[in-house]
Amino acid sequence: MRGKAALVVGLVAGYVLGARAGRQRYEQIKEQADKVWSQPVVQGQVEKVKALGVSALKSVPGVVWKGAKSVTSAASGSGTVQERAERAGRAAKRSASEVADVVEDAVDDAEQAEKSATTRARAAKSGSTSSGS
Repeated sequence: MRGKAALVVGLVAGYVLGARAGRQRYEQIKEQADKVWSQPVVQGQVEKVKALGVSALKSVPGVVWKGAKSVTSAASGSGTVQERAERAGRAAKRSASEVADVVEDAVDDAEQAEKSATTRARAAKSGSTSSGS
């Protein structure tokens, strides 16, 4: 029972102290977060993640499906169980290699997008700095 009472007291104290900091502190934190978010380096990383996601969404499922069909075909062919298992294992390794290649290409594309986004952000920032002077 003591533990529960201590928890409630702690929660109430946290609420009261947090409420005292109030809206002004919240606005300060929000302003700092917005500054960090709008930095070119951060936006470059955002673009990199977006590009990677889009690229992966477009290409990986098709490669995985093709690999799954290949493994299934190898496993269901003729021969002994051991031969079919070996063929399926080789097909799985090839499929994994193909998926890795596609993901590597997606990462390369994302890195290019990051460089481009960072360059654009720096150009926009220097343009707004020079026009604001």
